[in-house]
Amino acid sequence: MLLARGLGAAGFAIDSAPTEGVRVTPLSQARSLFPALKNPANFRRAVGFTKEEWHYAFANALSREESDAAWERYAIPAPGNWVWAYGLLANFQPGHQETWVDYSVDRAPLLFIGGSIDHIMPPAVNKSNAKHWGKSPALTDYYEFEGRGHWTCGEPGWEAVADYALDWALQHARPLSARSDA
Repeated sequence: MLLARGLGAAGFAIDSAPTEGVRVTPLSQARSLFPALKNPANFRRAVGFTKEEWHYAFANALSREESDAAWERYAIPAPGNWVWAYGLLANFQPGHQETWVDYSVDRAPLLFIGGSIDHIMPPAVNKSNAKHWGKSPALTDYYEFEGRGHWTCGEPGWEAVADYALDWALQHARPLSARSDA
């Protein structure tokens, strides 16, 4: 969304959430978001994940022991309304929502990075994001890391993901003079 607003020389999105217009919802994603969706009252509540839900949704590429340790350290309840308002309902409400972007706008190059076993933002969601953003005349790429889940930046080997993203951004960044905000 920042690139669509003319901010940045290049960008990448790791395990990206869909913007308005992306209507792909694989079963694993629905299951991952179920803790927020199981009760409509969660629209106004903070929703936490159990260790089991966390492991399935976020840390399925880790051992159960590693996943539980990550849950102990990092898991906190989060507002349930974002799942309802931006995920479930954004494509069904009249007019443009906060996650709407003009996919056809010229912008800086954009790389989508997905994990092959990500449950909460599975490859189908990331590929659909890239396809929608590919309507821009700017470069849009997709790269999928085999065997990585949603917790990719916390999983062992995260450095390979960071190096790939940085190398891609450095190779494809638009010079300041080529950007519309220059």
